Amino acid sequence: MNILVAGGAGFIGSHLCDKLLKNNCVIVADKLIFGARNIQHLCSDKELKANGKFKFYDMELAEQMNIDRLFSENKIDVVYHMAANSDIQKGGNEPSIDFNDTFLSTRALLEGMRKAGVKNMFFASTSAVYGEMLDVQLSETTGGIKPVSYYGGAKLASEALISSYVSMCDMNAVIFRFPNVIGPRLTHGVIFDFIKKLRKSPYELEILGNGKQCKPYIYVFDLVEAIIKLTDSFPSGEEVFNISVESEGTTVTHIAQIVVDVMGIKNVTFKYTGGDRGWKGDVPRFSYDISKVLSTGWKPQYTSDEAVRQTVEDAIKAGM
Repeated sequence: MNILVAGGAGFIGSHLCDKLLKNNCVIVADKLIFGARNIQHLCSDKELKANGKFKFYDMELAEQMNIDRLFSENKIDVVYHMAANSDIQKGGNEPSIDFNDTFLSTRALLEGMRKAGVKNMFFASTSAVYGEMLDVQLSETTGGIKPVSYYGGAKLASEALISSYVSMCDMNAVIFRFPNVIGPRLTHGVIFDFIKKLRKSPYELEILGNGKQCKPYIYVFDLVEAIIKLTDSFPSGEEVFNISVESEGTTVTHIAQIVVDVMGIKNVTFKYTGGDRGWKGDVPRFSYDISKVLSTGWKPQYTSDEAVRQTVEDAIKAGM
């Protein structure tokens, strides 16, 4: 098949490309916010020229003209929509980032699919669509959801738009709502920040909030395996899956302890900024029901704590 991976040069998207290329031709479209390092190994040279089954377009995905060009120049069978602003803090300071990189890219891709007659889309959504529902076990059918960040709002709006195209254009869509994803090639987030801070000052580590924030962390390889498995054949219509680990989440303080342990640093003082969250729009904890995805036969290999430790080891090995 010919597969378009929108946002394929990003953290998750690049790992997905590695897997998809084993049996498919992959076209990646990305505006390279974090550079080309994640896909350099897939190209024939530093100019990102096509290499066998891999083709790259450097473009703004929110521009309809660019998307129409993608579909006119390539016979595309499936779209994996991984393009989005993935940094909630960054988007919180500048709302236009989420609107452009997440919602407008979704609209442009759906329009491109409609005009080209492409029927199948995978969409990378997020637990942030649920908003702050601290004492509710969140299932795919939980109602009354109200995002509390621009990031979550743009993702939920994208889900709604996808649903309308599924209905109006007889498309098929698989949507994953996943929590914090970590692993090799990680570019930002609490693990990334802790390592940077400790490299700068190994005796004191600032921790945003009170450190009790607790969320599940899924290792990127586990996530990609689930994506591949559940899009091997697209169901008719739309399917939404919560995707996460089976274990409890990991607190921010425990992440700090793991980072300090792996880095081999002694006598570090943790300094908390206070409050129950790191920044406005940050949900301090949530509980996921993942029985639907587990019923498909998929099962994560890493617990949340194991994913954190492995990611710290990955980062240290990569020379971060």
